[in-house]
Amino acid sequence: MWLVQRGSPESKSPGREGTESDEEQSTGAHAGPDSPRWASAGGLRGLLFSRSLGLTMGAVFWLAQSVSGAAAHNEQRLQRLQAPISWPDYLLEAEFWSRTLQNWQSELLAIASMAILSIYLRQRGSPESKPVGAPHDSTGVGG
Repeated sequence: MWLVQRGSPESKSPGREGTESDEEQSTGAHAGPDSPRWASAGGLRGLLFSRSLGLTMGAVFWLAQSVSGAAAHNEQRLQRLQAPISWPDYLLEAEFWSRTLQNWQSELLAIASMAILSIYLRQRGSPESKPVGAPHDSTGVGG
C-alpha cells in the first residue's frame, strides 16, 4: 500500500499511496447500511478489521510454518533416537526461526489463502483489497 509500481494493475496510482481516508474506505461514520458490522466500529475492533487480511495471513503463515516445522524436527530427532519435543518447545528452537525466515514455499500457501480470504477480510488501503466498508458480496474494483 506504500510502494508503487507505475503502470502495474496490482499497484496504486502514484500519489494515491497509503491507507486512504475513512470516506474512501467506507468505514466509521461513512460505513453504509450493507457494510460489515465491524467496518463501522471504531477503536480496536475497527483497527483489527481494517487490517484483518494482513493479520490473518501472518497468523496462517506462522501457524503452518510452526506445525510443519515441529513435525519435521521431531522426525529428525526420532531418526537420531532422541525423544521428540513439544510444539511450544519447538517455538523456542533456533531451527524454527531459521526455517520461518527462509522458507519460500510457504508463500504458495499465502497466495492461495489471500485469494480466498480477501472475499471476507480487508486490508485498509491495499490495492488488492476492497474498501473496508464494502459489503461482502461486492465484487467491483475499488480501494
